[in-house]
Amino acid sequence: MSRLFESSDINDMKLANHFVRSATWEGMASPEGEVTQKLINTMTALARGGVGLIISGHTYIRQEGQASPWQLGVYKDALVPGLCKMTEAVHEAGCKIVMQLAHAGHFAPENLTGQPPVVASNYEGLSLKPRKELTAQDIQDMVAAFADAAIRARSAGFDGVQIHAAHGYLLSQFLSPIFNRRGDGYGGSIQNRARIHVEVVHAIRKAVGKDFPLLIKMNCQDFAENGLSLEDSLIAGELLADAGLDAIELSGGLLTGKKLSPSRIGINSAEKEAYFREELSAFKKKIRIPLILVGGIRSVEVAEQLVADGSTDYIAMSRPLIREPDLVSRWKSGDRRRAECKSDNLCFGPGLEGGGIYCVSLEHEKTK
Repeated sequence: MSRLFESSDINDMKLANHFVRSATWEGMASPEGEVTQKLINTMTALARGGVGLIISGHTYIRQEGQASPWQLGVYKDALVPGLCKMTEAVHEAGCKIVMQLAHAGHFAPENLTGQPPVVASNYEGLSLKPRKELTAQDIQDMVAAFADAAIRARSAGFDGVQIHAAHGYLLSQFLSPIFNRRGDGYGGSIQNRARIHVEVVHAIRKAVGKDFPLLIKMNCQDFAENGLSLEDSLIAGELLADAGLDAIELSGGLLTGKKLSPSRIGINSAEKEAYFREELSAFKKKIRIPLILVGGIRSVEVAEQLVADGSTDYIAMSRPLIREPDLVSRWKSGDRRRAECKSDNLCFGPGLEGGGIYCVSLEHEKTK
């Protein structure tokens, strides 16, 4: 059997295989960030579809850190009972689930949160609207908020947590020289820019213990002028691994308008898949904890090769599983056709209208 379908472990979390559902925004929570039955049904379908691990949609840890409407929240204890229902449903379906802890920072819409966005640095040209630069005390409060959110996740039955430090959200902003122009101990060198991340790891470890799986999603680089470089990302990755992380999920690019760069559109051949594989190779040479690769994987052959040759330990997908939540089971059964995902990003449109994300192309095909 392919290594993809062998069991594996991250810390004390036993996984059925090497497939991970990468976090996305589902647009299915209540306006206050509460779990809904629709979201539970989506998670259950993923669990039954064969992935070894589900990473929840990015879940905001404080109210001013909300990125999108109908986004899942973990900012208060009152949200825990609903989260419990979701983890119970996933576990009953035979899958593990990790909560992604997130704060949007600069990209938190004030018309949604009612507060000016908080940022690593407030500088001329960042925005035409007010921004609040975090003080050293604010940073300590933010670190504590991540730890509090991890406690809530554990009490809600999640099997671990993942820190979101990619795509230009708050912790990504601290890593990126584009956004981080601080002159104190949290700016300047990559060791300083990664200081808040190391403090978050230590705070979460102190709060939930060494056996609770702790992951991070981070940019391998920003793919933007003067942004986070691969060299600095590697240094940050080593610092975080030494601080007590259990696994790193590698992504890349920054939010530009409503899209991520580099483009994720039109992945229609094996050559266009796994578009962070070169950066992954550099990480694999330096980092000794498990690596999870996300980014354009659409064929089981590419996934098998990446795991078989040791390039990565886990394969993560998001958009393909929006269209085919049972994709992993299909591949395991011997149906090795490419994922049917069109890589057109139309799936997020319905979410912005309040209907939750779904594959628009599939719906169009059904009505023909």
